Amino acid sequence: MNDAPRYVVPSATDATTVLRRLARDGWSTREGFAVAEPAWDLASARLVLFGRVPDADTVRLAVLAAARGAGVVAIVDPATELGRALVDDLGRLGPVYRDPDDVPESDAESVVSRLIPEQRALLERLADGETIAAAAAAEFLSLRTANRRIAQAREALGVRTTREAVLAYLRQRRSG
Repeated sequence: MNDAPRYVVPSATDATTVLRRLARDGWSTREGFAVAEPAWDLASARLVLFGRVPDADTVRLAVLAAARGAGVVAIVDPATELGRALVDDLGRLGPVYRDPDDVPESDAESVVSRLIPEQRALLERLADGETIAAAAAAEFLSLRTANRRIAQAREALGVRTTREAVLAYLRQRRSG
């Protein structure tokens, strides 16, 4: 699961607050959202990209970097059309924080609530007896993407098989 931080804040001061905290926590920071590294998965690099988001092209770059596993600290008013689009797109990858004082929730929090909506929807459909292919089609995902989301959910839930993931999801959903 992609646990890289995602922040959309309205000012450079707010971004600096977030970036200082992330740097203390061991994240490397770099200005700009373009990613030239050949490796697709950037999660192990613990890299946070930051900068202003003045247009839709920059939104696309920030979302692509986040999808590749980089953290993002975007400076744009979340109340504007551009800011809402960025928050919505990043929200498909996981939680997005709009307040510089928000800190990603602790491990004590329910793992189910940290799953992205696609993962929860797939696990819910699997729990209802659908196949992965049927669940993927119902959620408008390719089979490959669905399998990747389920693998990420298995990792987040700490299990090895999809069956165990569905059971863990149901158990945690009931207790949460």
